[in-house]
Order: sequence, then C-alpha cells, then structure tokens
Amino acid sequence: MKNDKVSAKALIPFLVFVGIYLITGIVLNVQGTEMAFYQLPSPVAAIVGIIVAFIMFKGSIEEKFNNLVKGCGNENIIIMCIIFLLAGAFSTVSKQMGGVDSVVNLGMSVLPPQYITVGIFIISSFIAISTGTSVGTVVAVAPIAIGFAQAAGLSEAMVIGATISGGMFGDNLSIISDTTIAATRTQGVEMKDKFKANFIIALPAAIVTIVLLLVFARPEAIPSVKSYEYNIIKVIPYIFVLVSAIWGMNVFVVLTGGIVLSGIIGISDGSFTALVFSQQIFEGFKGMLDIFLLSMFTGGLAYMVEREGGINWIIKQVRKIIKGKKSAELGISAMVSLTDLATANNTVAILINGPIAKEISQEYGIEPKRAASLLDIFSCVFQGLIPYGAQVLFACASIKGLNSPFDVIYLTWYPVVLAVFAFLSIYVPYVDKVSAMFKKTKSA
Repeated sequence: MKNDKVSAKALIPFLVFVGIYLITGIVLNVQGTEMAFYQLPSPVAAIVGIIVAFIMFKGSIEEKFNNLVKGCGNENIIIMCIIFLLAGAFSTVSKQMGGVDSVVNLGMSVLPPQYITVGIFIISSFIAISTGTSVGTVVAVAPIAIGFAQAAGLSEAMVIGATISGGMFGDNLSIISDTTIAATRTQGVEMKDKFKANFIIALPAAIVTIVLLLVFARPEAIPSVKSYEYNIIKVIPYIFVLVSAIWGMNVFVVLTGGIVLSGIIGISDGSFTALVFSQQIFEGFKGMLDIFLLSMFTGGLAYMVEREGGINWIIKQVRKIIKGKKSAELGISAMVSLTDLATANNTVAILINGPIAKEISQEYGIEPKRAASLLDIFSCVFQGLIPYGAQVLFACASIKGLNSPFDVIYLTWYPVVLAVFAFLSIYVPYVDKVSAMFKKTKSA
C-alpha cells in the first residue's frame, strides 16, 4: 500500500546523519587532521540518525524497531551486502596472490616510454575496473607514477592527475565497485545493463582524456625502459571477472569464480597456503564491514523516513522544479552530486539518494539503468575532484612538497570530461541511439 504521508520534519534524522558527517570532517580538517572526512566511521553517523528517528517518530519502540529491521532486511539491501562481502574477498585474495603487482608491472613493461602519462591512465583504469576501488588503485600506482615523472621530467601533479583519472574511470565501470553495487541494487537493474549505459558515456570521455594527455603531457626526456617482473597467469582472475560480468553472468557466480581462481593460482605458486587463503577471504569480508553496516543502517533509516513522509516531501519539492524527463535526470544528478560534496563518500551519496532517484525515474519514465548510471557517474565526478576526498588525499600524499591539492585537481581531467559527456547525454539523447544500434546489431 502506497504511503501518502508528506513531512519535511521526517527528514531531520537524515539531515542529522549527513550533518554530523560533514561538520566532523570540517572541524577535524580545520584542526589539521589527516583524512579528516574519514575519521568518523559512517555507520556511527548513521546510528545517530537512527536514534534521532526513534526519538522523533510516533509509535512504540517495538513498532519503530520493526520498521528499522524491515528496512535493514530489505531484499535489495541484503543482496547488496552479500555482493559487498564477495567483492571484498576477491579484491583481497587477488591482491595477496600478487595480481595487482602483476597488472602494474605488466603495464609498465609494455608501456612505450614516450606515452608514460597515457599509459599510467590506462593501467590505473584497468586496475580500478578489476579491483573495484579507485583509492586502492591510487595507492598502488602513485609511487610508480611519481618515479616515471621524475625520470621523464614530467610534472608529478600531471601523472598523479592521470592516476586519479584512471582510477575514477575504472571505479565507475567496475562491477565489483561499491558504487556500482549500490547504484544497481537501489534501482533494481542488472549490472551488465548499467555497465553498458555507463560505457557509452565513459568511453568517449576516456578517449578525450587520452588525447589531452597525448598533447599536453609529453615527457621532456624519454626515460630508459626498466624490466618489471610479472606473471601473466596472475592477471587471469581479473580478466575472468571483467569478461564474465560484461557477458551477463550472475554476479555471485562471477565473484565466487574470481575468488576460486585467485585462490588456485595463489596456492599453486606458493603465494599462500589453503589456510591463509581462507584467512584472506575473511580479511576481505572484514574490509567491507564499514560499507556493509552503512548499507544496512541507511536502508533501515531510509525506510523509517519514507514511512513518515520524508521521501514524499523531497519528491514533492523536486516536482516543482522538474518539468519533464530531462530536468528529472538533472535533478537526480544534482542531488547525488551535492550529497557527495557534503559527505566526501560517493557510496553514501548513492545510498541516500537511491530511493528518491527510483521514485523520480518511475514517475518521469527514466529507465532504471539510466538512473543507476547517472547516480554512479555524478557521484564519481565530484569524488575525483574534491580536495577532501580519499582519492585526492592519498594521491597528494605521494608528492613531496606539494603546495595545495588544487595543483593536482586542475590536472585531473577525466572527471571533468565525464561530467561534460554526462550533461550532453541528458540534452542530446545519443546514449539511447547508440543502445538502439547495439540492439539492432545483436538481433541481426
């Protein structure tokens, strides 16, 4: 039965959640704390919002607790959480058996020295697509990128900007990225469909970025080619996950297969024993505990807020601005962008705006895969550009004597180009046309 309640007050618990997150980050940042916006665990901030909801909303404790549990136990939330766990396990196991090092070293071995910056962008893209983490990509690639920049007389900020750009490109498309998982599950869409919708926008943006890097990021000197050790076998799990996901294989089968493949390779070459393999799987689970709890708590809080009319109030306000499908897509894009700016966490931004985006898309005839694509794209756009985001903070930490994070941000071109193409896709429906061409080709 549809809920007809409309109440602005019902949004207060959500505002408390975001406000605590934001204010804590600002205060700690002013105090000079490193990674200021990541010091307060997001599930704790969500818990505070839930407590406020329990205090504010009418009904017995039992009723409110039942509503919370119902939201936490929503089918999509639970599926999303399980995928998070499997994605974390795959990422950890594949890294432990040497997969990330092999990918980086393979890329560096075949990379033409005169195209260093472009190569770093491409390598970062592949690692992020394979591992589902832009932050992990920056951490893995940045030290090597700095070394190449110094040898070639390139701006360190330039190669780090390319590293972040590649990380955001891959993160946006990866089927095991927490942003992808959150976007697809909140909109009820298959990952392969969202991937295709994203790819049509992300690929042209990546091509333009590559052209810019080719023109403006040429090395002053051609560094000598070094020999990097790699094992091509260790790259296979990443290729399997990427290809099988695009092919449309069930995501649980994809991730489980990736874990098993990584385990077999790691045990065979002595990277770890069977016991350590099991321990690494669990380490991967633990690494996802933060986002696991956040997803559950956010789902529970969202359901409580929705029952009290908070979501309906937002939609009512948005309707005053929205005049049609295009402005509805702009509204979804603006909401997730602003939330990411406030929280410095693109997954949080998607989880908060996912239910609202779904309601708006249903009313204005936006396909679920399109809504999921917009949520993921615009959250990634700003996540790659804000100076207090984890990606930029980790990247800047690799450059000694950096004056300001803006020295890196203005050279991080891909998120800006991605935003341009995403806006174009709203006003020029080339995405639909390209998708139709693919369907015709496939049917023929």
